[in-house]
Amino acid sequence: MSSPALSVPADFAEVSPGWMTDALAAHYPGATVSDVAIDLRDDGTNRRARLRLSYSAGTGPTTVFVKAADPDHKELIRMTSGMFHEPRLFSSGVELPLEHPVVYAALIDEDAYDFCLVMEDLTARGADPRDSLRPLTIDQARSGMRGLGRLHGRYWGDRVLREPALGWLEPFEPFDGLQYAPLPSALEQLDDSTPAEVLSLSIDQLVEGVWKPYIRTLTTSPQTLLHGDPHIGNTYVTPDDEVGFLDWQVARRGNWSLDVGYFLQGALTVDDRREHERALLEEYRDALGLPAEELPSSDEVWLRYRASVAHGLALWLATASSGGGLWQRLEVAVALAQRYANAYGDLDTPAATAEIAS
Repeated sequence: MSSPALSVPADFAEVSPGWMTDALAAHYPGATVSDVAIDLRDDGTNRRARLRLSYSAGTGPTTVFVKAADPDHKELIRMTSGMFHEPRLFSSGVELPLEHPVVYAALIDEDAYDFCLVMEDLTARGADPRDSLRPLTIDQARSGMRGLGRLHGRYWGDRVLREPALGWLEPFEPFDGLQYAPLPSALEQLDDSTPAEVLSLSIDQLVEGVWKPYIRTLTTSPQTLLHGDPHIGNTYVTPDDEVGFLDWQVARRGNWSLDVGYFLQGALTVDDRREHERALLEEYRDALGLPAEELPSSDEVWLRYRASVAHGLALWLATASSGGGLWQRLEVAVALAQRYANAYGDLDTPAATAEIAS
């Protein structure tokens, strides 16, 4: 999916018709792009744009979405996610058996510490990007859980280690930065339903006592290919109600529970999650498609799911405490922090983490 003839553009305004013709060639042979125009640009931690294309020969997409590193935020990405994980994943050729955007070209410039992805414009096929202010329905959550189950089952256990195309994949381990979050500013925005044990947390207790002990269990248990960041803001719903996952920049290997808990606990309202989470975990377990000797028991799935709240709680309290900032709007961050906070109390996350970490 990458081509030696293509280099990472310094700016999207410099993308030429010939460059885009080469980027699309593997998926649209015979298509010749005659004009490239910027329809929309939205820069944050990465540079993003929707480009409109015209053709002098053949056919191809009318619009594409492009993503590249922002020079001002490269160090932030290096610390929290990893610059090249997403382009490496989509240039590896590995199967991703769940709904995700089609990537036409994935380019890496290691010397400049830069990358560029050219992918489908999801809005062109009527996809509906979601965030925490528009939670999923139960049926939509079920679709997402089945997709994660298929993905995880495909690379379960030593399969993820034996896959040559994933030799670059790093383990999911604790990263630096959360300890600097001004936690009280987030806690004061949570509502009256927030468990007392969340409101009493200090930033040191949250990071060192809650988040890191859970994260360390991800590589001391069966591992798989993780999306790594499947919160609802990285999902979309297709016209036929399938849930897809985008922004694979945090792709890692580790225990399945990180993806499952992070997705489910933030994608549903608190009431829907409480009522349906056990049944949805069984949907996930069934979708793994594993031999009986490898299939985790329902009790193990429940235990690790309970512990996984630690990740969502830490990340979204930290995000909310910073006012949302580059990552998300404040109201989006607070809504997610609230859901993970309620799950933390409902599921007795400290006890579950202590059990799997022992």
